[in-house]
Amino acid sequence: MNRAPGENVGLLDDLGSGEPAQPLPAAGVPQSQWELVRRRFFKHRVAVVSLVVLGLLFMVCVIFADVIAPYPTNPDLGDPAVLEAAREPPSTEHWLGTDTAGRDQLSRLLKGGQTSLLIGLSVALVATVVGTAIGAVAGFYGRWIDQGLSRLTDLVLVVPAIAVLAIAGKYLGGGNPTVLIVILSALFWTYVARVVRGLVLTLKEKEFVEAARASGASSSRIVLRHILPNMIGPIVVAATLAVTTAILAESTLSYLGFGVQAPSVSWGRMLSNAEGAAGTSLSYLIYAPGLAIVITLLCINFVGDGLRDAFDPHSRR
Repeated sequence: MNRAPGENVGLLDDLGSGEPAQPLPAAGVPQSQWELVRRRFFKHRVAVVSLVVLGLLFMVCVIFADVIAPYPTNPDLGDPAVLEAAREPPSTEHWLGTDTAGRDQLSRLLKGGQTSLLIGLSVALVATVVGTAIGAVAGFYGRWIDQGLSRLTDLVLVVPAIAVLAIAGKYLGGGNPTVLIVILSALFWTYVARVVRGLVLTLKEKEFVEAARASGASSSRIVLRHILPNMIGPIVVAATLAVTTAILAESTLSYLGFGVQAPSVSWGRMLSNAEGAAGTSLSYLIYAPGLAIVITLLCINFVGDGLRDAFDPHSRR
């Protein structure tokens, strides 16, 4: 059988079948680690749906709050029109009803979401950075540095968080969201620090760290360029847990009266204002902020679960 010069000879032709040779499939394109993480994450359907819900919640509360809820969150309580609208159940004019002072619940829910999400994300960011730095230093250098930082972490862990937050919130101006962020960050970095320290103790004995040290790399370069990139998965998961813990702590403090104070509003503050409404005609005041907190915490936990599976190379999901 005559063939043109350079023409490939297929396996079927060699067997004498007379069928044309099929082209071999192209070799697979190597994928980066981030591409593999993205693919594994998007296979986690619950995490993807939760991420979409969080994105919509963020857009509604932060970007389009003024468009969706045109009523002021703190109107003039002496205005007769505001007082006449008090205790109205959900309607076409007030979708979530009004409270005992005549304030629109939907407007306060969206504005309160801004405060709660701001506190949660800010605390997670600060606590993750501080905890990662302390845990990395303690785990890498060891000896007396590790002992000192570990004892500091243990000391902060045994302190009753709610009591400290209540006292600090009362005497340091806890009604200011910035003060709340600082106080919560000072207490919630310990979990991240312990996770990072344990990982550093394991990774610093690996061959790639020994190779970097033998090549003359400094300690800071080894930690920043070789160890920390291999811990990004657990750190991200710990950060998502810090968000949920911060939002729940802020809501608890505001409900107890030590958190966000008027004229600011948060979901926890709305629950505090609705105290005593359960079992009455005003019970609708509890549902909206309570569901907002539950949905937000569940979605963040599901996203963290998806990220954990995505960053785990042994995950079969």
